Amino acid sequence: MAQVKVFYEPETELLTVFWQPPRKEQISTELGDGVILIKDSLTGEPIGVEILSYHPGDDRFDSVSVEMSSLSSVE
Repeated sequence: MAQVKVFYEPETELLTVFWQPPRKEQISTELGDGVILIKDSLTGEPIGVEILSYHPGDDRFDSVSVEMSSLSSVE
């Protein structure tokens, strides 16, 4: 089962969600509206997301969707 890690820093208003372990070699791409996609720089695979200026109940988090599946569930 995948482990999701969520970090919230109220003093900097930063919400970070990782569904894979952070990498030393990772890159970030701003998707707009303060949403940043974190990817493995070698494979380009998304590993997390950051939301800037986040407050609990923020509507932007409702628009972020991550779908995860394994090969066994695709059969």
